[in-house]
Amino acid sequence: MGYANSQQKAAGIHTRLFSRAFIVDDGNQRVLFVTADIGMISQRLRLEVLKALQEKYGDLYRQENVVMSGTHTHCGPGGYFQYTLFMITGNGYVKESTEPLVNGIVKSIDIAHRNMRPGRIYVNKGELVDSSLNRSPHSYMNNPEDERKRYEKNTDKQVVVLKFTDLDGDGIGMISWFAVHAVSMNFTNRMVSSDNMGYASYLLEQDKNFGELPGQGSFVAGFSSSNLGDVSPNTRGPHCMNTGLLCDYLNSSCPVGGLPASENNSAVLNLLHTTHNVIYRHYKPFLGRTCKPALGHSFAAGTTDGGGDLNFTQGAVEGDPFWDGIRDALLGPPSNQTKDCHHPKPILFSTGEMNWPLPWHPSVVDVQIITIGSVAILAIPGEMTTMAGRRLRAAVKKELEAAEKFKNAEVVIAGLSNVYTHYITTFEEYQIQRYEGASTIFGPHTFAAYLQKFTNLARAIAQDKVSELPVGPEPPFFTNLFNLMAAATYDAKPENTSFGDVLDQVNSIYRQVGHLLRPEMFLKVSSCPCCFLQRDKTFVTVEMYDNLTDSWEVVHNDASWETRFHWLKGSNRRSNATVEWHIPSSAPSGLYRIRHFGHYKQLQGLQTIITPYEGSSDIFRVVSSFYHQ
Repeated sequence: MGYANSQQKAAGIHTRLFSRAFIVDDGNQRVLFVTADIGMISQRLRLEVLKALQEKYGDLYRQENVVMSGTHTHCGPGGYFQYTLFMITGNGYVKESTEPLVNGIVKSIDIAHRNMRPGRIYVNKGELVDSSLNRSPHSYMNNPEDERKRYEKNTDKQVVVLKFTDLDGDGIGMISWFAVHAVSMNFTNRMVSSDNMGYASYLLEQDKNFGELPGQGSFVAGFSSSNLGDVSPNTRGPHCMNTGLLCDYLNSSCPVGGLPASENNSAVLNLLHTTHNVIYRHYKPFLGRTCKPALGHSFAAGTTDGGGDLNFTQGAVEGDPFWDGIRDALLGPPSNQTKDCHHPKPILFSTGEMNWPLPWHPSVVDVQIITIGSVAILAIPGEMTTMAGRRLRAAVKKELEAAEKFKNAEVVIAGLSNVYTHYITTFEEYQIQRYEGASTIFGPHTFAAYLQKFTNLARAIAQDKVSELPVGPEPPFFTNLFNLMAAATYDAKPENTSFGDVLDQVNSIYRQVGHLLRPEMFLKVSSCPCCFLQRDKTFVTVEMYDNLTDSWEVVHNDASWETRFHWLKGSNRRSNATVEWHIPSSAPSGLYRIRHFGHYKQLQGLQTIITPYEGSSDIFRVVSSFYHQ
């Protein structure tokens, strides 16, 4: 979910996806913040998680005090939406995708709930430079000059960190907010991956939970999304794949036959320090009353981080008769009212006027602020651009600081939260109609509507008048969802073989050479990973022999950055898997083996039988050098 590229079907695991939950309670009020390694929080996912929490905890965790944010990795599952547009691009509402997401998020909340104890919270902020660039600078430059002069850069370099310790000062976790798209891996990648945000969490958790497998240590490091709408991690910028030259500045187009693509560097955050107490306030949903949702022509162009396949370009302020004709024939034309409301956006899909078989976009949108001491967390239901985020933070800060208890307020934007509504640009950026403006679905005054709602809510929080705010409509929970995914077939294998048999064995010896060489185990007989999800288990282990205990110790699993699990669907319901271990230079010398675990599904009579299996490489040795003195 993210690139909306029909060719990007999952075929393996790069890293596991995790949910990280943080609960803060001052004895009077409680808030829960979740950052999850997925593209975004959908309205349906939020509703299902809240339903599960209600059944387990009653009214302790509810709509008012729970914020759920997605890291925006574009290499996580789709299929967890209830609106038609997202179901079409995600192969429908897929229960096999949604259930693990709901269960994983709830499990992270359960762990946090069980482990609550007295502690302290520290807050600070700093800058992370050379880590991002603005992928739509032409749109940014359309903002007022005097406003742009207040900022040195055209992307936010600010990092805000909350650090959690126990009363002895031992660190137990942290959350950071930084504005950058999690698209370091492009749409050619077909492995499940948490991308750059997940990698940052992985590195810090491995450092703090030394010797533990991913997801099993006590220190929890949450790297959360922010106002990343126009921010790319690919700092070498957009180039044309067919010439190597820079893309066109205005519309990111390339010569005929060429597609834009970006290249990246990488960066990692460090922890910062200071302290505050805990307060929280809540929100009610509201009905959007700007324009009915619609997507513009430049939406189909994609971005320099993931371009579209057709002849659309960014910056389009006029429609195309060919594509408009196809749209009118298949879906019907947009109304004059909607066209006028969205001007200068040429409408490609008038989704607010499309309700078959279900509404194509949400019309009930959550607006939420929670506060932890003087830190205000704004739950943004989409991808807000750099300048839009700056304006909103400044406006909310002004409202909060009118109250003595919020002096020196720190306002952070938690993007991709609670419900997904695409992009939120400033009015000025909207006029340029690059991808971000074309994807601002509620029209040119979308940001103004959010600004009004968030400042009103901030004012009510500062004045302790939240209870006086009007209650909006509840979001819908649709029951007649459709699924476009074919059911997983039964698994088959060649005669005289067993599931897990190894075709290509490893070498007998490997050298510690970082990522240059790797042992691979190619399984001749595997099964579809989708027939039985390895929940709380692993498809892969790398194990080292321990001479002292005469046993094998797991040193990596399929959540580790160093492993890869590739799955290849073959003919006649057969499939193969390749397991890789990219040997780090820090790997101790010794004996190792690689193991693969799975389940295969077969039909016996009229009954479906799911059976576990495993395969193992030969034992091999890792050494520091092939040369001995």
